[in-house]
Amino acid sequence: MLDLQRASGLSFYTTEEELKDVFSPFGNVKEARLMRDSQTGRLKGFGFVNYSSQAEAEKAVKAMHGRILRGRLIFVEMAQGRKS
Repeated sequence: MLDLQRASGLSFYTTEEELKDVFSPFGNVKEARLMRDSQTGRLKGFGFVNYSSQAEAEKAVKAMHGRILRGRLIFVEMAQGRKS
């Protein structure tokens, strides 16, 4: 199981480095990835943060869900696996 969380409501000016920095106080961030539109390359306003452990990911969800980042209310939850 991946220890991945989804962050939505992000500003279109958020960078992957900023996302990683904001979530790193809660554990070892292995990857922070922002999703982009495949045709325009513009940010979609959400991304994923991958932690080393489930406990770290859950700690970050509790701390960051409902917080303000770059003037926007963000929503953070554990990511669900893709359905086949």
